[in-house]
Amino acid sequence: MRIAELKRWAILLALAGPALAGEYVVFSSGARMRVERHSTEGGKVVLYSTTGTSEIDSRMIRGFEPEDYVPPAQPVAPSAAPAPAPPPRDLADAAAGKYGLPKSLVRGVMAAESGFRPDAVSPKGARGLMQLMPGTAAALGADAADPRQNVDAGARYLRDLLQKYHYGLYHALAAYNAGPGAVDKYRGVPPYAETLTYIQRVLRNYKP
Repeated sequence: MRIAELKRWAILLALAGPALAGEYVVFSSGARMRVERHSTEGGKVVLYSTTGTSEIDSRMIRGFEPEDYVPPAQPVAPSAAPAPAPPPRDLADAAAGKYGLPKSLVRGVMAAESGFRPDAVSPKGARGLMQLMPGTAAALGADAADPRQNVDAGARYLRDLLQKYHYGLYHALAAYNAGPGAVDKYRGVPPYAETLTYIQRVLRNYKP
């Protein structure tokens, strides 16, 4: 075998070695196609596949990737941390304005219910600044653990109770504390020491 022919076979074998694994051609459009190998001839690129060859303009190709190439993972942008909730008194004032209630009344209920502590949880399971029971929070479509939703729902519930009892403040506060069922049962403020004390605590902060 002549020297020139040996060199030609050496070149072909060198090309065939890595071609066993194949490669992907990445086009300018972003599309990818598997080929066995490729060669460059002037401004053209010849793509070799199991079904034949294709010749295309090199400007249409972005590059080549090994068949076992794993694209690097795209960095995931960290999600923005939720903005901290405003101070409890500011939440009370905003909810009072939204539902047409005196600010001192909503603040008074918040003080009596939780002492302005967003993380307050009662032995009965009431949660948050306005001490919403799970069932009440669910009925109002609120997440009791979220201070904004808790105060908004609590003020809305207080507004609804005032409307229910024709703006009788004692009745509404008693219903907020003991439940509307107790007020309806006694046709007024129920004779519960806790409820009577609660009404007085709210009224100490309420300035009509």
